[in-house]
Amino acid sequence: VHLAESGGGSVQAGGSLRLSCAPSRYVYVAHCMGWFRQAPGKKRELVAAIDSDGNTNYADAVRGRFTLTEDDAMEILVLQMESLEVEVTAMSFCAAGCRSVESPEGEYDNWGQGTQVTVSS
Repeated sequence: VHLAESGGGSVQAGGSLRLSCAPSRYVYVAHCMGWFRQAPGKKRELVAAIDSDGNTNYADAVRGRFTLTEDDAMEILVLQMESLEVEVTAMSFCAAGCRSVESPEGEYDNWGQGTQVTVSS
């Protein structure tokens, strides 16, 4: 399954960005999806995950500022990021294959190529 991310770019601290992910076809096996990020020299970490029932899981660092939504058919996944901080600068990845929004990274078996998010001070 091809996952295509879009919406990355550069923004000043305090600004907003909207990331989108569109699977090439309905991800039947994995009813939940998520966004991860990987900053230079750091491990990849979960930003947020959502399942087809609308359950969500957010990293503590982004809760209240980021919102993850998906359409009913899990065809488009959108991550709205507000009040961005310089520490957020990272490559962001869309992923699918989790069994729940609490699933560890190892359960995700479909990954996009990533889109760069750069936040400047």
